[in-house]
Amino acid sequence: MGRKRHSPEEIIGKLREAEVLIARGQTTPQAAKAIGVTEQTYYRWRREYGGMKVDQARRLKELERENQRLRRAVSDLTLDKMILSEAAKGNY
Repeated sequence: MGRKRHSPEEIIGKLREAEVLIARGQTTPQAAKAIGVTEQTYYRWRREYGGMKVDQARRLKELERENQRLRRAVSDLTLDKMILSEAAKGNY
Protein backbone atom coordinates (compact mmCIF):
# COMPACT_ATOMS: atom_id res chain seq x y z
CA MET A 1 0.00 0.00 0.00
CA GLY A 2 1.53 3.30 -1.10
CA ARG A 3 1.76 6.26 1.19
CA LYS A 4 0.68 9.67 0.05
CA ARG A 5 2.21 12.77 1.52
CA HIS A 6 -0.53 15.26 2.22
CA SER A 7 0.09 18.98 1.97
CA PRO A 8 -0.64 21.10 5.04
CA GLU A 9 -3.65 22.54 3.22
CA GLU A 10 -5.06 19.05 2.61
CA ILE A 11 -4.44 18.03 6.21
CA ILE A 12 -6.24 21.06 7.60
CA GLY A 13 -9.17 20.44 5.26
CA LYS A 14 -9.39 16.80 6.31
CA LEU A 15 -9.20 17.74 9.99
CA ARG A 16 -12.08 20.17 9.54
CA GLU A 17 -14.07 17.50 7.74
CA ALA A 18 -13.41 15.06 10.61
CA GLU A 19 -14.48 17.67 13.17
CA VAL A 20 -17.80 18.07 11.36
CA LEU A 21 -18.33 14.30 11.29
CA ILE A 22 -17.53 14.00 15.00
CA ALA A 23 -19.90 16.89 15.79
CA ARG A 24 -22.62 14.99 13.90
CA GLY A 25 -22.18 12.03 16.23
CA GLN A 26 -19.61 9.81 14.56
CA THR A 27 -16.84 8.34 16.65
CA THR A 28 -13.24 9.37 16.10
CA PRO A 29 -12.31 6.06 14.41
CA GLN A 30 -15.30 6.41 12.07
CA ALA A 31 -14.36 9.99 11.21
CA ALA A 32 -10.73 9.03 10.60
CA LYS A 33 -11.82 6.24 8.27
CA ALA A 34 -14.17 8.62 6.45
CA ILE A 35 -11.32 11.04 5.69
CA GLY A 36 -9.11 8.16 4.60
CA VAL A 37 -6.51 7.98 7.36
CA THR A 38 -5.82 5.83 10.39
CA GLU A 39 -6.88 6.95 13.82
CA GLN A 40 -3.21 7.34 14.76
CA THR A 41 -2.62 9.64 11.78
CA TYR A 42 -5.70 11.67 12.68
CA TYR A 43 -4.38 12.27 16.22
CA ARG A 44 -0.88 13.09 14.95
CA TRP A 45 -2.31 15.59 12.48
CA ARG A 46 -4.55 17.10 15.14
CA ARG A 47 -1.58 17.52 17.47
CA GLU A 48 0.50 19.20 14.76
CA TYR A 49 -2.11 21.16 12.80
CA GLY A 50 -5.14 21.40 15.10
CA GLY A 51 -6.55 24.92 15.24
CA MET A 52 -4.30 26.21 12.44
CA LYS A 53 -5.39 28.05 9.39
CA VAL A 54 -3.96 27.20 5.98
CA ASP A 55 -1.70 30.27 5.82
CA GLN A 56 -0.32 29.50 9.27
CA ALA A 57 0.52 25.94 8.21
CA ARG A 58 2.32 27.23 5.12
CA ARG A 59 4.33 29.66 7.22
CA LEU A 60 5.21 26.89 9.70
CA LYS A 61 6.56 24.69 6.90
CA GLU A 62 8.57 27.62 5.49
CA LEU A 63 10.10 28.28 8.90
CA GLU A 64 10.94 24.60 9.36
CA ARG A 65 12.75 24.53 5.99
CA GLU A 66 14.64 27.73 6.84
CA ASN A 67 15.61 26.34 10.24
CA GLN A 68 16.91 23.16 8.62
CA ARG A 69 18.94 25.19 6.10
CA LEU A 70 20.47 27.33 8.87
CA ARG A 71 21.34 24.28 10.98
CA ARG A 72 23.14 22.77 8.00
CA ALA A 73 25.06 26.03 7.46
CA VAL A 74 26.13 26.19 11.12
CA SER A 75 27.18 22.55 10.99
CA ASP A 76 29.29 23.16 7.86
CA LEU A 77 30.95 26.23 9.40
CA THR A 78 31.71 24.35 12.62
CA LEU A 79 33.32 21.55 10.66
CA ASP A 80 35.38 24.05 8.64
CA LYS A 81 36.55 25.71 11.87
CA MET A 82 37.57 22.37 13.37
CA ILE A 83 39.53 21.44 10.23
CA LEU A 84 41.32 24.81 10.17
CA SER A 85 42.21 24.62 13.87
CA GLU A 86 43.66 21.12 13.36
CA ALA A 87 45.64 22.34 10.34
CA ALA A 88 46.96 25.31 12.33
CA LYS A 89 48.25 23.00 15.07
CA GLY A 90 50.30 21.09 12.50
CA ASN A 91 52.09 24.25 11.31
CA TYR A 92 54.03 24.77 14.56
